[in-house]
Amino acid sequence: MTPDPGLASWLQLSLTPGLGASTLRRLLSQFGLPEAVLGRKRSELAALIPASALEALDSERVAAMVARGLEWSSAADHSIVTLADQTYPRALLDTADPPPLLYAHGKIELLQHPAIAVVGSRNATAQGESNAHAFATALSNAGLAIVSGLALGIDAAAHRGGLAGASSTIAVLGTGIDIVYPSRNAELAVEISRRGLLLSEFPLGTPAAAHNFPRRNRLISGLGRGCLVVEAALASGSLITARTAADQGRDVFAIPGSIHSPLSKGCHALIKAGAKLVESADDVLSELSGFRPSGFATTTAQPVATPADSGLLAVMGHDPVDVDSLCVRAGLSADQVASELLRLELDGRVAALPGGLYQRLEKAHRG
Repeated sequence: MTPDPGLASWLQLSLTPGLGASTLRRLLSQFGLPEAVLGRKRSELAALIPASALEALDSERVAAMVARGLEWSSAADHSIVTLADQTYPRALLDTADPPPLLYAHGKIELLQHPAIAVVGSRNATAQGESNAHAFATALSNAGLAIVSGLALGIDAAAHRGGLAGASSTIAVLGTGIDIVYPSRNAELAVEISRRGLLLSEFPLGTPAAAHNFPRRNRLISGLGRGCLVVEAALASGSLITARTAADQGRDVFAIPGSIHSPLSKGCHALIKAGAKLVESADDVLSELSGFRPSGFATTTAQPVATPADSGLLAVMGHDPVDVDSLCVRAGLSADQVASELLRLELDGRVAALPGGLYQRLEKAHRG
């Protein structure tokens, strides 16, 4: 992609230390495009720009970062999208703090595609990851790109589900776009760059820093028509994303879970606060204008009765349970229960949880 002739000016302003996004937007509002801003006398800019930022504006350090950004954007499937570009996502223009520019790697057209955020715990259960993948696939097939944050757990499962569907996925990073965090998702990031879109507002080379991730959450929620929380503890960053979505006027959805699971408490708190309880992708689609529930999109988190549910599964229930309780319920010895649990775990029907607990897994189905 050939860089926009004015891109260097956008980069110079955005990469100047101490010149934040709100100040940059104020400069644009007063003087026009970045070329016009930089064409002003520095004494004129001094009224709006801190002295340290004004000094750094024409520094060699900033010039080097601009050159690096221009070189990066010239590569295939690399783009730097500014507020003045037609490709800038319209959804973010409706938010309170749209970034002046975005670094994008992959299918840039996804920025104009209807989307939904799907987020949740990094320490997700196997059932939670299964639900995230199934919901994301169904929603992607229904015409919604899946937006998430490339974290472990629910985010990664949602991205994979989006890639499995028709509308792909957008990963919003809390680092520079040239850095993959966490490294365990490196292979997934490569796949998203090929078939979906990686997106970041942070300059190239920006490392993982705790304060950047809550900031990027406003982009995850802002890009979507709504925000679906799959699993979340009460202190989860996903709740920040959900609350930001509500503040941005987006619909918030939450999947309920066991009252005994810490990873359900965040979703239950959201539901108590007014989020929509959903059990299927159709429940989400029915709330979004322009989308109708359809037969292929009825992926649900509800259990499916199968012949294999006889035996130990039949007495497990759907809440976490310990081995001693299973022995009493099933009338089996500890050795018999342990053997059956191992078989069920290998078959993908049961997951071992911390604290010596076990929980049955329900494979999402199509209604």
